[in-house]
Amino acid sequence: MSSLTTTGPLGPMRHPTGDFFICDIFDASPKDDLGSMEHPIFSLSTRPDRRILSYAHNGTHIEVTPSVRGRATMHDKDILIFCISQIMAAMNAGRAVSRTLQLRAHDLLVATNRDTSGDAYARLREAFERLAGTRIVTNISTGGEEVTSGFGLIESWEIVRRSRGGRMVSVTVTLSEWIWRAVMAKSVLTLSRDYFRLRKPLERRIYELARKHCGRQPEWRVSVATLHKKAGSAAPVRVFRAALRKMIQDGHLPDYRMDEAAGDLMVFTRASAVIDDVAAPVLRADTLDQARGLRPGADVYALEAEWRSWWDATGRTRLGSPDAAFLGWLRKKPQG
Repeated sequence: MSSLTTTGPLGPMRHPTGDFFICDIFDASPKDDLGSMEHPIFSLSTRPDRRILSYAHNGTHIEVTPSVRGRATMHDKDILIFCISQIMAAMNAGRAVSRTLQLRAHDLLVATNRDTSGDAYARLREAFERLAGTRIVTNISTGGEEVTSGFGLIESWEIVRRSRGGRMVSVTVTLSEWIWRAVMAKSVLTLSRDYFRLRKPLERRIYELARKHCGRQPEWRVSVATLHKKAGSAAPVRVFRAALRKMIQDGHLPDYRMDEAAGDLMVFTRASAVIDDVAAPVLRADTLDQARGLRPGADVYALEAEWRSWWDATGRTRLGSPDAAFLGWLRKKPQG
């Protein structure tokens, strides 16, 4: 939270201007954090989802508990993507940033391809409430630091200014430490702007899984059963499979072609238009498997992103063997 500043007998100034980061970069590229791309934190339901989600995969454990308003949804995630995008654009421009952001509601709605009607502002407020009310307990590593703790997706939010008609105009949002560490470590990926044109929550979830796992590889093969688990779908596998086939038929997944293969597999083929966030050589899949053995429970993709950031910051030295360099860095990296 923002620090408190006192002046004599007056009450505390709870939000000194210097503690804010003003969201005012209108062409910021959409960015998503690797942790929530990898794991099914957000609900795919369009109705209030009040079920407690328990998920375990490759040593990572997550429990997501919704508030009475339901679990945060894939569409609520737009707020986090907007905030992360603004922070990353500011960092790249050499500006100071903060975990507490001040944003204009209209800018957020426009940037995420939403309408700007009165109902849209009401829905935006509900999204803030779900993000703050959804509680997570996990051992996911963000920024190379593994923490088992409980937190909300955002720590707090506040309507700072309203219009004469009562609509929110200016809002402050304080991100959770978990999200903040991921952003500071640059454990993020750029999304297609067409992501916000995907209407169905499952389409958005499948896209971000493809973006996360395909990466710079030409394709990603995954079983329907594993994809069902990673997506966090509550539908039976047969219904989920039918939805995937409908997505293949529609063919409008940004950046990737999706096909069905023998053995109940789905194959995602990377388009040349996908934006590469880093210039470091891609690591082999077996290297990432070795990394999982060295750091059980850690998000190896977040560690890979941290290593790439370190490689970039130290001058992008020529690597004879990127895989050996990454594993050597990981062995020397302090635990915790």
